[in-house]
Amino acid sequence: MPVERIYWDSDAFLGWLQEEPGKVDLCDGTLHRADSGEVLIFTSALTLAEVLWRRGGPPIPKDKADMLNRFFRRSYFRVRNVTRAIAEEAQQIHWNNGILPKDAVHVATALREQVPTLETFDEALLKRSGTIGSPPLIIRKPIERAQKRLFR
Repeated sequence: MPVERIYWDSDAFLGWLQEEPGKVDLCDGTLHRADSGEVLIFTSALTLAEVLWRRGGPPIPKDKADMLNRFFRRSYFRVRNVTRAIAEEAQQIHWNNGILPKDAVHVATALREQVPTLETFDEALLKRSGTIGSPPLIIRKPIERAQKRLFR
């Protein structure tokens, strides 16, 4: 069985890391599948900085740095650098589709890595599912586990 390739933007990671209601259970589904070897989760190196703080929410404190860095070193995460080519593609995505620049970096990275699915909670991105890329990028919320865990 082939391993599914999924892209997570910072919003998906923040949903899980900050244990946001309505998000953590959905994220657990993808992370469970990754733990089981069914999924590889791609993201941009930009995410490593973006997850430190969500507008209107509490920042992740410095004393959590080691935990955060260990989390992103899990074997099923694939962190990709923001290259000049990705940044230029993000510009085009922004200009052609009206997607905010940081979000465009995530979309461009997913497209460059040929990852067919981007998981996010960003409503503006969710509305763009199937409209960007060739083949079109599927943009969806993470999918909840079929059977929930008793403890996180």
